[in-house]
Amino acid sequence: MNAQLASPKVKAFLDQDSETFSYVVFDEQARQGVIIDPVLDFDYKSGRTHTHSAQNIVNFVHEEKLTIAWILETHAHADHLSAAPFLRDQLGAKVGIGEHIRGVQKIFKDVFNLEKEFLPNGADFDHLFSDGETFTVGDLHFEVIHTPGHTPADLAYLINGQALFVGDTLFMPDVGTARCDFPGGSSTTLFRSIKKLLALPAQTKIYICHDYPKEGRGHEYLTSVAQQRESNIHVRDGVSEEEFVAMRDKRDASLEMPRLILPSIQVNIRGGKMPPADADGKVYLKLPINQL
Repeated sequence: MNAQLASPKVKAFLDQDSETFSYVVFDEQARQGVIIDPVLDFDYKSGRTHTHSAQNIVNFVHEEKLTIAWILETHAHADHLSAAPFLRDQLGAKVGIGEHIRGVQKIFKDVFNLEKEFLPNGADFDHLFSDGETFTVGDLHFEVIHTPGHTPADLAYLINGQALFVGDTLFMPDVGTARCDFPGGSSTTLFRSIKKLLALPAQTKIYICHDYPKEGRGHEYLTSVAQQRESNIHVRDGVSEEEFVAMRDKRDASLEMPRLILPSIQVNIRGGKMPPADADGKVYLKLPINQL
């Protein structure tokens, strides 16, 4: 059946500040599609948010006369704030994430000592996807693949059996793989998740969420199963689970926390919504001390 399905149309949007790629994926005939991993502009120094990047996506959707059914998150990101609520309001789409977000919410409710009214039940999202779940948008056929390791709730979305959106699980081959030292992360689990993805057909296109380019090239977002298996510096064919775990754990121990992890997580576990306003009517984010 996959050979009979048209390749989805993909438009990538790069947020230079967080080096994040967001995507509009659509069916060219039916003009229906989804948005994957949208970014809310955030100036950490001033605490100000902007919607310039998200508005660029809205403008593209309108220019292409698309109907957007879903805003799909691959996980609760630690390096940018999600623009899902803005896009939901502008485009009328539903917001979806993996069902294991409930575990991530529970972890970080404790880390941030969130208000008792915040319940780690996933209700901040319109739908929680389970591993193996399928759905359609126009002539786009989606398969949800649970890929824990970076966080417990990571997902990949396989579209028409041809295009795989992996979030932070994999990077370009010369960059490698995601870190696993966040609460609930596991390098062993990540290795097994990646091997599941790399068992897909060699020609499967892989769209990454972040790129941290080496000197001499610009930002890139498209690779393939074959390229990853041949040359990914962390998980190419021949690298054992034991070797990967030793490398990944050693590397993670040397990394600083992402610049925006504290604002990002407490917003993204709410589906991109800000915390409720204090009694003075203003919204505040918390800064936990000595917790990460």
